[in-house]
Amino acid sequence: MSAATGSLPTRTVRGLELTELGLGGAQLGNLYREVSDGEVAAGFAAAWGAGVRYFDTAPHYGLGLSERRLGELLRRHPREDYVLSTKVGRLLVPDPDGAGRQDDQGFAVPASTRRVWDFSRDGVRRSVEDSLERLGLDRIDVVYLHDAEDHWAQAVTEGLPALLELREEGLVRGVGAGMNLAGPLTELVREHDVDLVMCAGRYTLLEQADELLEAALERGVGVVAAGVYNSGLLARPRPGPDPTYDYAPAPPALVDRVNALADLCEAHGVTLPEAAVHFPLRHPAVVSVVVGAAGPDQVGDAVDRYRRTIPEDLWDALPTTAPPFHAPTQEPT
Repeated sequence: MSAATGSLPTRTVRGLELTELGLGGAQLGNLYREVSDGEVAAGFAAAWGAGVRYFDTAPHYGLGLSERRLGELLRRHPREDYVLSTKVGRLLVPDPDGAGRQDDQGFAVPASTRRVWDFSRDGVRRSVEDSLERLGLDRIDVVYLHDAEDHWAQAVTEGLPALLELREEGLVRGVGAGMNLAGPLTELVREHDVDLVMCAGRYTLLEQADELLEAALERGVGVVAAGVYNSGLLARPRPGPDPTYDYAPAPPALVDRVNALADLCEAHGVTLPEAAVHFPLRHPAVVSVVVGAAGPDQVGDAVDRYRRTIPEDLWDALPTTAPPFHAPTQEPT
């Protein structure tokens, strides 16, 4: 696949204009496998050429590798031409004991540094400074509290005020949180002055966190939908031989539901991943769908899926053919 050239539609929330399709940076940090600098550069060029102008990264992704790579590529373009988000919550500190080892959290990178959870005010400000240094840029547009569910009290009472402080100082334009739990994000939207939340895997073709989306719409908060393939379960026209859901083997009943969705898509002349990319954008609270991709082929697939026209009657048939699955809830700690 090759990404078509052109521009992409945008959606605006609180002064931030995001392209409907964004590029997620986890794979730029060697998620699960090593990716060459050349492949990353070619993938970025394909995304940029297709009109993608929203990019997301995090210190967690490849122990800073994603931020370094993305920053190097973005520095070649006018700063006002794109929106960039990164995250806080994990500080990267030198780890002499990691010499000769690889990272043990899913990234194919040397374990020369380690992650330290820190949602304190000082930790948040230091994380942003470190990210700016790795990116080689003078500012970040959006900063999210990252995977804060197990550190919720500190994230809300110290981390979020620190982000709001940065916003008031004009150092960032938008703040929020990114995680794969809808409950804490809903609380954040309802009770705090955030601009955006990134919801991973909880508002997809398979399952819908309607409460979060409605709260965001009511409060004028934008939702960035990530994980739209539900850990790969919706990434192919049919589930593969060992499908996963939330990074674990998918329950058989869930696979049956996905096959029912695939039947419905095929009956309407589209594929499951094409519908998966489009579904979140039907909700007015969603401002962008972020898809992780590294090389030009993966980027091309994402752009082609986004550009596909989905018949309206597919959406009409969706609730009766495959009603939404609701993941077990988890309370933050």
